[in-house]
Amino acid sequence: MDTRRLRRLPLFILAVAALGLVGCGTEVPSGHRAVFFSKFGGGTEFGQIYDEGFNWHFPWNSMLVYKIQTQERKEDLVVLSSDGATIRLEVSILFRPNQSKLDSLQVNIGRDYYNVALAPTIRGIARGVAGRYKPEEIYSTKRDELQQEIINELTAQMADRHIIVENVLVRDVQIPAKISEAINFKLTADQEAQRMQFTIEKEKLEADRKRIEAQGIADFQQIVAAGITPSYLKWKGIEATQKIAESPNTKIVIVGNSSGDLPIILGGDK
Repeated sequence: MDTRRLRRLPLFILAVAALGLVGCGTEVPSGHRAVFFSKFGGGTEFGQIYDEGFNWHFPWNSMLVYKIQTQERKEDLVVLSSDGATIRLEVSILFRPNQSKLDSLQVNIGRDYYNVALAPTIRGIARGVAGRYKPEEIYSTKRDELQQEIINELTAQMADRHIIVENVLVRDVQIPAKISEAINFKLTADQEAQRMQFTIEKEKLEADRKRIEAQGIADFQQIVAAGITPSYLKWKGIEATQKIAESPNTKIVIVGNSSGDLPIILGGDK
């Protein structure tokens, strides 16, 4: 009985090994890529990035899977402004690994590349960049400029580490209450000054408009006055007298006692 069991044992081992070989492999999900690692054949394989789907390999080897989709991480940072004020920043980093360099990324940093390389670097860059700005600039006037500087420096440093930085967003800025009050007061004063300046400019334009209008009326009156001469008025009076005299209504024409007087017409209907 024991002899039969011993004879069956190698067959059982072979069957288990065959099932293991047939069913052994790694599934690479959608939006991911993988790097092959050979335990007895030289470690990480260079020059070959494996696509989505099931990739067969011996059980003693492995596939190192990387997410190549855009990822987001948030960092709550404490930085110092140029005048030493403590400022808190909430920063979002959009990033992904360089798909064609996953083998180098695996060897040099590994799959925890965000915590190992990206996070410490952005913390240092954010502190350095913020130290070149005043609190009110970080809070309002130059936030976009600060954000762009962080993006540029982080992108340059991550390029050699095979990490692509798509964007860095400074979402929230918290500054000391006294500084915030001073900034808000200054902004309010600036807005009031701009409003007053606008009002003054508007009044100046209105005054200019009225001045031009008055000058136009004066010029018109001067032109009209220059054209209304005694001869002109006498001629118009003669024309009017002639038209009235030709009308069918009864009228009395009284002529003035001097050559310059106009006739007076008195009349009524029949």
